[in-house]
Amino acid sequence: MKDSNFLKEHNAKSLWHPMAHPADSLANPPTIITGASGVRISDVDGHEVIDAVGGLWNVNLGFSCQPVKDAIAAQLDVLPYYSTFRGTSNDQVIQLAEVLKDFFAADGLTRAFFTSGGSDSVETALRLARQYHKIRGEAGRTKFLSLKKGYHGTHMGGASVNGNANFRTQYEPLLPGCYHIPAPYTYRNPFHESDPAKLAQLCLQALEDEIAFQGAGTIAAFIMEPILGAGGVIPPHESFMPGVREICSKHGILLIADEVITAFGRTGSWTGSRHWGVQPDFMCTAKAITNGYFPFGAVMIADAVAEVFEQDKTGRAAIGHGYTYSGHPVGAAAALACLEETLRLNVAENAAARGQELHQGLLALQEKHTLIGDVRGGHGLMCAMELVADRASKSPIDKQTTATLQEVTYQNGAMVRVSGPNIILSPPLVLTAQDVQGILSALDAGFSAVR
Repeated sequence: MKDSNFLKEHNAKSLWHPMAHPADSLANPPTIITGASGVRISDVDGHEVIDAVGGLWNVNLGFSCQPVKDAIAAQLDVLPYYSTFRGTSNDQVIQLAEVLKDFFAADGLTRAFFTSGGSDSVETALRLARQYHKIRGEAGRTKFLSLKKGYHGTHMGGASVNGNANFRTQYEPLLPGCYHIPAPYTYRNPFHESDPAKLAQLCLQALEDEIAFQGAGTIAAFIMEPILGAGGVIPPHESFMPGVREICSKHGILLIADEVITAFGRTGSWTGSRHWGVQPDFMCTAKAITNGYFPFGAVMIADAVAEVFEQDKTGRAAIGHGYTYSGHPVGAAAALACLEETLRLNVAENAAARGQELHQGLLALQEKHTLIGDVRGGHGLMCAMELVADRASKSPIDKQTTATLQEVTYQNGAMVRVSGPNIILSPPLVLTAQDVQGILSALDAGFSAVR
């Protein structure tokens, strides 16, 4: 590795960072992470902190998961790459499909289509949803519905169903035929409704209204995160996703569960859909499927959808979609090892327990620090705090304050993620109770510095 002087001198000079303004990266050089162990990361200066971001929602098993590393190294020696396009396969991906079939059996999902990551998985589900209706003779079903505040990656299809202007405005015009309904976001919503159950019903009514307006026969699918993640960790009322499922089924609309974040234990249940007792038609996964150690993803497909494709005799079910790295043998080997370790450690149970501790700790911080307008969480290890300049008016916080808060928190022992006015926490699912207290203590120091 080049020495620290070289790294600091060239930081952000020749590299554009995702989700950042190039000029801002030059003016405020990013933290240079050079090492990691367990749930901790260390920077170029040797400063070590708890990673309360979990990489990017994906390092569920921490940075020292040796079985996954060993599986990657071993597979590189045997078969470092081969295509799974028509006519060829590999041993690892065949085994992985069977393991995933068992893992997702409770979700009613029995087929896998492999991708290179979350955005790829969303794009795949959107395409297959349209194709499903064409196979069945309903070619007019091309539109997509989704939630405002939802996040579905950065491909053109994903950006089109995204519900946040930050990922849309500079790239418009996007895919036509994408429409959004209000999210069940109790802190801010157009209904001025703070009761979660009542808000869920209002949002479901808005969905019914939009379907009636567009015409059910024009809509291919509704896509949603079981718990909205990047939009600020927005857990819906328990009635919401089952209500969406019921409405979609009634109108012949496919339900796509975007579980790139929530699958594999993040919510305290093995999937977000299972957390709410719902079986989707498609489930988008990635991130934790390889613990972040290899770019990989899978779209899981329900039996009823699979049957339409597999029983087609017209030729319309031929899939004209895929990626060079779909079913990559190294990624598949990593996923096999990761899933085995995920189940062995029963990380969903730990996520539920540590998530409750973290959520309660954040509520205590809210009592102490007036900048915290809203605390969201309580479902596994995904929590957020929405910061405000004034609680009464809910006026947004300024960027300099959040930047200072993030830096002081980092210096006091925890890396946290700032997204607009939100501090988002998504630590590894192998977090200990002591680690939770470390995160809370660092945040307390951060808030104390900006009060």
